[in-house]
Amino acid sequence: MFTKACEYGIRACLIVAQYSLNETRISLKEIAKLVDSPEAFTAKILQKLVKSKILYSIQGPQGGFGMTPENIKNTTLERIVYAIDGDSSYTACVLGLKDCSDTNPCPAHKKYKFIKAEFLEMIHKTTVDEMVNDIENGLAFLKNNTGC
Repeated sequence: MFTKACEYGIRACLIVAQYSLNETRISLKEIAKLVDSPEAFTAKILQKLVKSKILYSIQGPQGGFGMTPENIKNTTLERIVYAIDGDSSYTACVLGLKDCSDTNPCPAHKKYKFIKAEFLEMIHKTTVDEMVNDIENGLAFLKNNTGC
């Protein structure tokens, strides 16, 4: 459902939020390694997140990326997805057709529109804070022994 850039961006936000909760910033190099993404690609994603004021960055030896407590608490998945991909991740046709709609549906439209509605509700309501709390409480993870 998400582009690779979005997947990396969401994971990066969660990692930056975890560091920020410990009042620490994290470098691009460390984020790329933890997200398992090429550094140059990660840099482009992080630039979009900074430009959208989801993350902040400080240059220099003591610099890195951080997230304010307000952004940790209030940033939704929808905001992250929009910052990276615009609304194409959740408005596009599941089969990639340009003119898919209720009046001009693709073969999967009728069934997928209900899944899409639940997906939209989930990304609209789910916050970084909620996800980080689940990670911190052992209810969720970003990486396990199988590499997932």
